[in-house]
Amino acid sequence: MKAAVVPNLHGRWEIRDLPIPEPGINQVLIRIKASGLCYTDIHITEGAWPADSFPRTLGHEPVGEIVALGAGVRTRRLGDRVGVPWLQLACGRCEWCRRGKALFCKDQQGTGVQTQGGHAEYMLAQAEATVLLPDALAYEQAASLFCAGYTVWAGLRFADPKPHERVAVLGIGGLGHLAVQYGKAAGFETFAITHSPSKEKLVRSLGADGVFPSGAALREAGGADVILACSNSYRATGEALQGLRPDGRLVLMGLPSDNQTLAVSGDLLVNRWRIIGSQQNGPEHLFEALDYAAKGKVKVVAETYSLDEINLAFDRVFSGDVRFRAVIIP
Repeated sequence: MKAAVVPNLHGRWEIRDLPIPEPGINQVLIRIKASGLCYTDIHITEGAWPADSFPRTLGHEPVGEIVALGAGVRTRRLGDRVGVPWLQLACGRCEWCRRGKALFCKDQQGTGVQTQGGHAEYMLAQAEATVLLPDALAYEQAASLFCAGYTVWAGLRFADPKPHERVAVLGIGGLGHLAVQYGKAAGFETFAITHSPSKEKLVRSLGADGVFPSGAALREAGGADVILACSNSYRATGEALQGLRPDGRLVLMGLPSDNQTLAVSGDLLVNRWRIIGSQQNGPEHLFEALDYAAKGKVKVVAETYSLDEINLAFDRVFSGDVRFRAVIIP
């Protein structure tokens, strides 16, 4: 099979011919139909996110068709359309696993980090980690939902917005363009905060009820009860706090660039604001994220590339030129 291989830290990705792996106990072999290239792949390549070793094949937004079953697999069938989220295995023994919160396990196995990723023609996965795709959802749409869509919908759910509350999204990119759509799909008045006037028309076409250049401008228009911070600029995130209403929640879901810190003021105390860190908080959130997309209420805006074009895709994601997700079609 062909696979994109990162030969070493900071290395240029290479397309190599590798043996097709065979599924072991409780594993399935997936013929990859689409694999999202996420900025986390760049973090891993450049060493900002630790990986077990190099060379390795990245990609933690894989979707495809099951073509072989390992011994012991009972819940999956040949021909199943599936995707694989970040978390595949955890230790099952630590406090967090025993609490049912395996996402905090220190000994977890993540797709494309401790295991082979999806930027290849075939990939092994733990059968119990795979998620069945809705029949109406195309592979090219489904891929990015296994990280970007899952992340933003889980963040919105974790903020627990109530009826009549208002949602705002900071940073209209790979995460943010989906967050706006999920806010509207859930029935909330939803706004966008962006410093790019050129994005206003597009953001409104995604359903935004208003577009503001800053948190201060949002505050003048009444503010928001929940701000989903999809930006990797913590300076911009700190400024957006001005748009929060009293008892508001700021949800952090973008990794900071250049080790930035989030500056807050006494307004945090006076207004009883909450700052919430969020990741992919539960499998039911992934089910809901996929379901909204299958019903046509959320659409991924993506550029597609062949496996041979993966370095072009990498460069465009790295430079911020992709609008808004990059998806590899092996």
